[in-house]
Amino acid sequence: MSRPQPRSRSAYRAFLPIQTRWMDNDVYGHVNNVTYYSYFDTAVNHYLLEQGVLDFNTGATIGLVVETGCQYFSSVSFPDALEAGIAVSRIGTSSVRYEVGIFLQGAELTCAAGHFVHVYVDRASRRPAPLADTFRAVLAPLVCDPNAFPSG
Repeated sequence: MSRPQPRSRSAYRAFLPIQTRWMDNDVYGHVNNVTYYSYFDTAVNHYLLEQGVLDFNTGATIGLVVETGCQYFSSVSFPDALEAGIAVSRIGTSSVRYEVGIFLQGAELTCAAGHFVHVYVDRASRRPAPLADTFRAVLAPLVCDPNAFPSG
């Protein structure tokens, strides 16, 4: 199996600036690995909010993370300015696999690249709910070639 490589900016479809915070650094002087997952969540949910398809207070459906992973390529630390690139490599009946890359602002290659899968469920019953057409339409511009994001 070949070693994972940083991904190019061209693999992602939308970008969100993210400012590192003092508290993101760990005792080793770089952003702690778990913090990247909050960057992933922030980037995807910001996009969905901005597009008007996420209402986390009263929406009929909510997204639950059922799988996640990340590969780290180079260190970042406060006060670095970052960008999160997002793409969608799979849309199912009630699930979406989001690909997220973390870049130093303006950089061509990822410092970290990961994914997470949301299963969208009915808020009350917590049972899977089919993705609405409006939701699918908002995801369409993010869809990429899944081969660009090998599982690992």
